[in-house]
Amino acid sequence: MEKRTLGTNGLEVSAIGLGCMSMTGGFSATPDRAEMICLIRTAVDRGVTFFDTAEIYGPYINEELVGEALAPFKGQVVIATKFGFDIDPAERKPRGGVNSRPDHIKEAVEGSLQRLGVDALDLYYQHRVDPDVPIEDVAGAVKELIEAGKVKHFGMSEAAAATIRRAHAVQPVTAVQSEYSLWWRRPEEEVLATCEELGIGFVPYSPLGKGFLTGTINASTTFEAGNDIRSTIPRFTPEALATNQAVVDLLTSIGERKGATPGQMALAWLLARKPWIVPIPGTRKLHRLEENLGAADVRLSAAELTEINDAADRITVEGGRYSEAAERMTNL
Repeated sequence: MEKRTLGTNGLEVSAIGLGCMSMTGGFSATPDRAEMICLIRTAVDRGVTFFDTAEIYGPYINEELVGEALAPFKGQVVIATKFGFDIDPAERKPRGGVNSRPDHIKEAVEGSLQRLGVDALDLYYQHRVDPDVPIEDVAGAVKELIEAGKVKHFGMSEAAAATIRRAHAVQPVTAVQSEYSLWWRRPEEEVLATCEELGIGFVPYSPLGKGFLTGTINASTTFEAGNDIRSTIPRFTPEALATNQAVVDLLTSIGERKGATPGQMALAWLLARKPWIVPIPGTRKLHRLEENLGAADVRLSAAELTEINDAADRITVEGGRYSEAAERMTNL
């Protein structure tokens, strides 16, 4: 697979990565662990070198899964993980809220290193900006971890442009991860331009709109309360899904001309935006993994990209991308 570089310090990764969050729950009952390990290793065989996890996923069990699955490939892959939530390590449960105090970061890194089975974290994101801790202190703490050899690259997630600038002045940021897709384009307002100016890579999560942009969800689709986070998201109500079908119809129409699925078109659109954008679609199914990776071979001309952008600009997406409580935790 084609490689792309995040940041200015040479972090090279596959053009499409793999988001691993759903492999330990979040979108339905927890899938079989052995099957997920097999899927991650198959992704490596298919050319994926970039894998995304976080200590809060589980908590902890996602990092443990990813660490076990990628143990045979040390030095061959890049693993990104995240800190910044307040977790009770004994109970392995969230205590609620964020925590990016420097002393907490330095404790969190030790747990992630152990669970992932590595000597240094390739890319360490602040998962959510902590309003109670100056971002300069956060960047300074990660800088110390980099100097100590425990972290290689610093990243931020769902951070506003001004916050990114302040952090970058203390410790260069290699990558910013935020939700970005044809139905969530807020990063285009300021964040993408900031990343380009500062030489920071951009990693879209939920690049397939939590499954919606694959064309497999419609107004009659139901989401299990308690097991599927989409049951809490306004954008996934039947009314919103019916309205938002226009985005999928756009991708389907152009995809038919290209011999590509709607999901592949959604990923190809992201890849065509900038050479330093690396989407990380998540999946738990082999055929979806192969479909997603096939997007790297879909080339959009300048005219096709303009056609998609112009058509998308005329579509009003209905519903928030998060519940109100979850949206308040973002820094955008």
